[in-house]
Amino acid sequence: MNRTGACPRVLIVGAGLAGTATAIRLLHFARRPLEIVLLERRPDYRSAGVAYHRDGNPWDYVFNIQAGRMSVFREDVLDFISWANQEADRRDWPQHWAGHTFTEQGPAPRRIFQDYLADRLAEARRQSCPGVVLVEADGEALDMDACGRGYEVTVGGLSATGLDSVRSGPLPDTKVVGADHVVLATGLELKDPPFAVEVSGHPSFVRNPYSAAGIRTLSQLPPESTVAIVGSVLSAYDSAGLLLRNGHTGQIRLISQSGTIFRTYPGTHEHGVLRLPRPEALMEPYRDREEFLARGRAAWRAACSMVRERHPGIASVIVPERVAKAWEPYLPEIIERIPDEELRLLLDEFATTIAALRVGAVEYTMAVIEHAMRSPEGSVELVVGKVRAITPTRSGRLLVSVAGQHGGHGVEADLVVSNFGRESDYAKVGQPLWRALLGKSIATPHARTGRGLEVDACGTLLDADGRPVGPVSAIGVLREGDEIVRHGRTGAFAFNLAAIKNHSVSVAAHVTEQLELRQEGLSDIAALHPHYRSYASNPEEADRAALEEAVVLEVRRLATRERRKREALDSRLTASILSMGGLPALPAVVSRPDRLMRAVVNRVAVERLNDVSVTPRQLRRQLGIGNVDNPEG
Repeated sequence: MNRTGACPRVLIVGAGLAGTATAIRLLHFARRPLEIVLLERRPDYRSAGVAYHRDGNPWDYVFNIQAGRMSVFREDVLDFISWANQEADRRDWPQHWAGHTFTEQGPAPRRIFQDYLADRLAEARRQSCPGVVLVEADGEALDMDACGRGYEVTVGGLSATGLDSVRSGPLPDTKVVGADHVVLATGLELKDPPFAVEVSGHPSFVRNPYSAAGIRTLSQLPPESTVAIVGSVLSAYDSAGLLLRNGHTGQIRLISQSGTIFRTYPGTHEHGVLRLPRPEALMEPYRDREEFLARGRAAWRAACSMVRERHPGIASVIVPERVAKAWEPYLPEIIERIPDEELRLLLDEFATTIAALRVGAVEYTMAVIEHAMRSPEGSVELVVGKVRAITPTRSGRLLVSVAGQHGGHGVEADLVVSNFGRESDYAKVGQPLWRALLGKSIATPHARTGRGLEVDACGTLLDADGRPVGPVSAIGVLREGDEIVRHGRTGAFAFNLAAIKNHSVSVAAHVTEQLELRQEGLSDIAALHPHYRSYASNPEEADRAALEEAVVLEVRRLATRERRKREALDSRLTASILSMGGLPALPAVVSRPDRLMRAVVNRVAVERLNDVSVTPRQLRRQLGIGNVDNPEG
């Protein structure tokens, strides 16, 4: 829906990590006038989401991974570290952190990430091209309808400065906002666990430990109280660690169906990518669950042994992470052999185990937990079993009924904490927006996994027949199922910061490309030439050097945050493409070969920026961006 004919509008629904990262990239990538509306229903979640907002993250909640892996720009490896040490406003920080020098392998409090994202968004706004504007709006997206070549979004409680072309909505206190493209970045959705129906409003039950109320309950709990925490994943360690650091002496029980405990990263741990042979045993036809799991365990043991033998310098606790990452390119082919229902059951049963193999946690988080579990006077105990029900007792305490391998038993506690428990099946999400989108077939649950939504390679929503529903893109956790089957990313790696970095690049590039083509009257290029990305695959040798020069210039433009330098690179890129005169592989019927070549070069550049077969530091070296040993270079 082109409102003015001159300045298209992109509406991003959700201003947490995913939405903010996409807005930053749009501000960088847009070369023509563009209005970017960043809509958030919870002001305290802006530039943060549930993972980083200040009210739900006390100062002792640190990133699970080292601070050196937290840059929002994958091509600028230590940007977060640089910001934390040189730019962050520390006036309100507690003494422990106010004088702290952040290092690549060290910890950092999660709550400061909100300030980091807000600063980088402000920087991107200052460095955007003329006519590219950002509007930060409060309100909740409730509904969407296709309109012309875009969408109209019904927003409740809309509050924004400088937002025009808005009309009254169908319900009181609603407005209708037209957009040429909508990006859905709504983040994690809360799951209603069936075992907690009887205690959902009980004062001794904490449903969301990352809420202000949840933190307040944990912080004010009498130190001798007994606590049961459902789950043993990293969010459970946050809750237990908060209690222990506050001097809690009462018993804390971590109740886990799998009994999984996460690994602690060595102090010198660095991210790395290994090349391992295909696990051929897992490429055989799927026969049944037990037989497949037996093959999987044997292949896993063999791969771990190979890593230990060939790479003796890798710490033993890091070997599983290296193998899990090395297997990602092969997982789509393996997954393709597993029937849908079996795949869903395997993902449900082994989600925690997979996550623990793929990622660890920093010592700052784990040390206090491990001490309390292993020392004779320790107060933390792991209880293995599945929670069947949580019920109130006459004394006012809560009883957790647990089914274990050797029968059932009860755990009574003064306080029960349930981990976040995200809802991955969008057919079960209760938010009005998702009920509307699924009801109108604008969004379709992911068929193979039941996790997230159906999207294409660019993140565009697909209907039940696999056709794009129009200019609507998804980013982050909404793409979990697709990330699993398309890229082999499992556990939180299907939607964590690493995935969102890549999503933000590809979606922002796709959106700006499509809007530019539409403005030039060339919006049918993709329809006429759906495989145009492959036109750059086999150019004649005479054109290869010119094409490579263009791609390198586009990579540098996409990775450059300073407007003046981006504009200079853009001018050089335009001249380079015009000098090429197209590629022999281009169809003869293309009316604007230079414009199609621009799109081809952009797609190749995006693929290079999103290359996960190398580490970010290796990527920087591979792309020739600055000096890898000096992130400022």
